[in-house]
Amino acid sequence: MSAERFPTQTDEEREAALDAASRAVRLGRLVVIPTDTVYGVGADAFDPEAVARLLAAKGRGREMPPPVLVGTKGTLEALATRVPSYVAPLVERFWPGALTIVCHQQPSLQWDLGETRGTVAIRMPDHVLARELLDRTGPLAVSSANLSGSPAALDADAALEMLGEAVAVVVDGGSSPGGVASTIVDATSDRPRLLRAGAVAVADLDAALADLGVTVEVEPDGEQEAEPADA
Repeated sequence: MSAERFPTQTDEEREAALDAASRAVRLGRLVVIPTDTVYGVGADAFDPEAVARLLAAKGRGREMPPPVLVGTKGTLEALATRVPSYVAPLVERFWPGALTIVCHQQPSLQWDLGETRGTVAIRMPDHVLARELLDRTGPLAVSSANLSGSPAALDADAALEMLGEAVAVVVDGGSSPGGVASTIVDATSDRPRLLRAGAVAVADLDAALADLGVTVEVEPDGEQEAEPADA
């Protein structure tokens, strides 16, 4: 079954799109949504079967778990534990925005995102439609809306072309305003470490951390723990 595409140009269209997408998420289906970076394909983060379908749709294994998008800054505390003090100024400065923060996950969480090694990558997107959907669904596991290894989708057409048979609903928010994937920072140790360069420059991260006397550790050939196209 092909995905149903919903425009969002009017208030009525927007409501219909969000209603259809939130209903699909509750039913364990996949949805395509616009974000401030690239288009994403999402599933209920607390539905292991839905997350498995997301990875399968992209042709991606469990060794590359999807990030989790949240609608409010406070959700970080519900999903993460042992959060270093330097995370607070990063969240204050760059959320909502194109910064993904990898934290130790709360051990009580009943989910299966893949081989996370006890961590979770969290981001609050700077996109009204995405956050309105997150307000209705709660945290979503979201990866870039593309087949693994292919360029990230920057509009609904590209997402449909790659994933149309695997998703239930496509929320068409027009062209992606960002087009550059989020910066990913590892916050599981005493000093933040850059995992992937992206839309937020390291110099801006360091400026936000200046009052704490902390800088982001950058390794030129460091391991990338997320697919380059992740939202």
